[in-house]
Amino acid sequence: MKASELRGKGSEELQSTLEELLKEQFNLRMQKGTGQLSRPSRMNAVRKEIARIKTVMNEQKAGSAS
Repeated sequence: MKASELRGKGSEELQSTLEELLKEQFNLRMQKGTGQLSRPSRMNAVRKEIARIKTVMNEQKAGSAS
């Protein structure tokens, strides 16, 4: 998901998406630990998506504070 798409979402939507991605990241880490991870590249993708969402959330917070 692109940052421009994320900027169009509300804070509740971003928070729920972030929670889903954090759960997925946890599941991927568990799969890696047990040797069942089928797509290792998904770990990097999820990590970057989490960073994008957090960045957009901080931008929105900074924009509403000023």
